[in-house]
Amino acid sequence: MPDSAKSPANLATKAITGLLQERQKLLQCLYEQADASRWALSTERFTRLLVRSAAAKFGNGAPSAQSLEEYLGAIYLGDLALAGACSDGLEAAWEFFLNTYQGYLRSCAGAMLKRNANSPEVRELADSLFAELYGLRDNQGHERSLFRYFHGRSSLKTWLRAVLAQRRIDGLRAGQRFAEMGDQDVLDHRQKHARPVASFIDPHRQRYLSLFSRALNAELKSANPQDVERLRLYYTEGKKLAEIGRLLGEHESSASRHLDRVRGDLRNAVEQRLRLGSPAEDGAAAVAGLSDAEITQCFEYAAEGAPIDLDRLFRRRDPQGPSPATRDS
Repeated sequence: MPDSAKSPANLATKAITGLLQERQKLLQCLYEQADASRWALSTERFTRLLVRSAAAKFGNGAPSAQSLEEYLGAIYLGDLALAGACSDGLEAAWEFFLNTYQGYLRSCAGAMLKRNANSPEVRELADSLFAELYGLRDNQGHERSLFRYFHGRSSLKTWLRAVLAQRRIDGLRAGQRFAEMGDQDVLDHRQKHARPVASFIDPHRQRYLSLFSRALNAELKSANPQDVERLRLYYTEGKKLAEIGRLLGEHESSASRHLDRVRGDLRNAVEQRLRLGSPAEDGAAAVAGLSDAEITQCFEYAAEGAPIDLDRLFRRRDPQGPSPATRDS
């Protein structure tokens, strides 16, 4: 057996594969949650995506069965399946990806460049990613799509924005060096320092986080105390709707309905505050209003490291969704 096959990384991948193969019911459940059949993604291919994601998470060590199940149950399964299908060049998945994310990437590029989303510079930055994202393989059959670096630990939107930001910074750095270096020197430098998807941090990230926190705290201070208590019980203490109902003296269905109303109203209020800006107060400087793309980034940056599930807290209400009596139960 080659030494590479005995490496800790390969042994860990083998162990994870074995754990999943012993849990066919779990695999089927995850496959259905991801709606992977929508893209004609086979269970075998989906399993390989799960294995690769878990291997990236746990490094060279083999996780316990419980740790593996908890990890796979927490990742963005639908996004992982979509990325895998796009990486394989499956037409339905790629068409859906274009329709869903092309406008989003252009909005993000517009926010980074501080220009209109339809400007040529913005389109060039955003659309330059698609060739690298599309499912291509080299002559040896190796996957070349950038999607191979997506593991589902963040949402696809968050990951795409990070990749786009890296491309933006790489372009700036290359431009700064161009005047000092010859063409061949630039090529040699890029090859030497090439990296796949870096963990680049958007230079505006801290500002967006600060603005989001300021807007959220301001809205919570002015909110109805009982509504704030609902949010605290559900998201901070993790209590079930039935228990919240008992504590607040209402039926479980009423607790669900009120919680749905509160978080919808809170999201709308935070969005409005970010859009309009804030005057100088309590020692803090005045803040100009943000664009829709910048507001989206505020919410997503906040959700990445939040101690509570902000994605669920601020999810948009679906008028065609389940009835309040059954939602979140």
